[in-house]
Parts: sequence; C-alpha cells; structure tokens
Amino acid sequence: MLNFIFHKKPQANLLILYFMAFFLALAGALPMYIQSSHLSKFFGLSAVAWFFVIANLIAVLAILFFPKIIKKFGNYRTTWLITLLFIISFTGLGISTNPVMILLFFVLMHLMFNLIWINMDIFLESFSSNASTGKTRTIYFTVINFAWILSPSLSAKFINGDNYFNVFLAAAIFIIPFLLIFLFYAQKIKDKVSYKSISIDKTIKKMYRDHNLRGIFWLAMLLNVFFNATTVFIPIYLNKVIGFSWVELGAMFSVMLIPFILVEIPAGIVADKYLGEKELLYLGYSILIICLGLFFSSSSTSFWFWAGLLFISRIGAALVEAMRETYFFKKVCAKDIDKINIFRTAIPLGYLFSSLISLAVLIFLPINYVFLVTALLLCSAFPFLITIKDTK
Repeated sequence: MLNFIFHKKPQANLLILYFMAFFLALAGALPMYIQSSHLSKFFGLSAVAWFFVIANLIAVLAILFFPKIIKKFGNYRTTWLITLLFIISFTGLGISTNPVMILLFFVLMHLMFNLIWINMDIFLESFSSNASTGKTRTIYFTVINFAWILSPSLSAKFINGDNYFNVFLAAAIFIIPFLLIFLFYAQKIKDKVSYKSISIDKTIKKMYRDHNLRGIFWLAMLLNVFFNATTVFIPIYLNKVIGFSWVELGAMFSVMLIPFILVEIPAGIVADKYLGEKELLYLGYSILIICLGLFFSSSSTSFWFWAGLLFISRIGAALVEAMRETYFFKKVCAKDIDKINIFRTAIPLGYLFSSLISLAVLIFLPINYVFLVTALLLCSAFPFLITIKDTK
C-alpha cells in the first residue's frame, strides 16, 4: 500500500519523509514527559536539573561539529548510525539500573534526539522549493506535532506505578518503523547535494553579518526559552501552587497541544501566498508575552481558565514555530549544512539559557517569577523582527 502511494503521488519523497518524521517523533516524544521523573529515582531533583543543563551544553557542541561528520560520511549513512545509537540509548534506559549507565544513556538519548532532526532537515530541504517552503515545513511539523499529542496518553499505558522502564523500551520499538521505511526507500532519499565546506567560525560570522539570519536565529532561540520555562515549570506551578490534580493537568495538556495541529499548515499557506512571515511572528510573540504575563499574575483556580490560557499560548507558539521554519529555510538550501547546524543550536541553547536563568530566579523569588522574567526576555524579539526583511 505504501509503495503504491509513494509511486503514484507527485511528491513521493516528501510523503516518505512525513511518514518517517511521524514515527521518529512518536518514539522521541514517548519518554519526554517522564524522563525527569525516571532520573529523579536515582538522583536528587537538583542534580536532575543540572543534568539537563549539561546535556544541552553537550548537544550545542556536538551540533557545531556535526557538519564535518555529515560531509565525510554523507547524510544517509550518518542518519543510519544515529538511529542505531538512538535505539541503544532507549534500550539502555529501559533495562539499566546502574545510575552511572543511566546518566550516560540519558545524555546519549538527548544528543541523538537533537542530531537526528538535523539529518531530517537536510533530507526535507533536498526535496523542497522556496515557493512552497511554508506549506512543506508546516505539514512536516504538523505530522510531528500530531505524534507529540498522541505520546502522553500512549506513554501512560506503559507506566507501571512509578516504574518507567517500559516507556523507554516502547520508544525503542516505535523507532523501528522509522528505520524500516528509511532502509526500504533509501534510493529515493539518499544524498543528492554536494555540501558546502565552511568552518564553524566563518559560518557563525557569516550568519551574524546577515541581519535576516541573525534575527531569525535569535527568534528561534527565544521560542525554546519559552518552551523550556513553560514545559518544566507550568506543571509544577499548577500542581503545587494552584492545586490541580495530575488528572486535570493531563486533560489541560492534551487541549494545550491542539493548536500545533490546527494552526501551522494554514499559517504556512498564508505566509507563502499572502503575508510573508513577519506579521505572523509579531502576532505569535505578542500572544506568548501576554500569556506569560497572565501565568505570572493569575491565581485563578478555574480549570477552564487555565486550559484556555494554555491553549491560547500554544496558538502563539505554533505561529512562531511555523514562521521560524518557513523563514529560515527560504534563506538556505540543503547544501548549506553549516548554516542549518548553527540554526539548530538555537534549540539546546534556548533550553540551556532558560534553565540557567530559571535556576537563578528560583534562588531569590517564587516560581511564578520565572514566567515574568521569560516574558521580559521575549520582548527582545521585537527589535529583531524590525530588522529582518520579509520574504513576501
């Protein structure tokens, strides 16, 4: 059936990549909600926080040197190797009870999760055109986000009391369809470009001198500052301070993620055909800042108030995510592997930056001040938005 679809549709390669992205995202997302709880069984909570800081720092350094590996071995062979290491990390976390080994497998999992999406970026960019970048990228992210929406309820089915080992083993199994599709359709998605060879420092300087790339990099990093602050601290705040049960929070978070399915494809089409990206980025960041202000100031105990506020905040996040991808990938092509890698450091850098600031805030202030400080940081998006040139 898959063979029929992929040979009959005009954009067969993109369809293959969409299927691959779904299973990769599903496998990667399964342990994301329980990894800190799993680690806390073997280490203290403060140690777990620092493990995330260290893992993100290692990811940044690895991403910077990743182009050398891709240029030497090719994107296809690199993806194959990283997929195997991803499976090993999941399996190791699913069977190991040794704290040292658990920490090593955790860092490996986190690192592979960051790197494999760069491989996917290169494959996707190889089969995309600038005229349809918005549509292509937002379909791609909608597929990924659909997998993320499924993951919390699916992950819960594998949890046995406070035992999370089966979640990691399930993730190892769910990545197998990704690997099979990847191997079966290898000839369709093998490397089709000759990658440019530019040193890290020259790439950073080149991107910094380009006000468009410099601006979109900062905007991308700020989005991940928002994701880290809200993903880590909103559940704790709503549970410990406001008083919602985890059953109520589970329902809230399911509702919260829906905008990523509903918003991104229409936003990409609008950006391609009508507005460009800047207007939607302005709107997205305005929504995020307003919602963060309400996270900080509200003491409401209404389920529907918080569910609605979380839902609206993710409308803003979905707009920014969609436009971040659309804008950047209209400025580069698949052979610009160095620029793509530098751009992807915005993810772990945003998480690293947010983690360090949050740790500093919590030394002196209550947890809700994390949201206020994050809102103030996000205000720095607007000067960068003024400087970038719209693609429309």
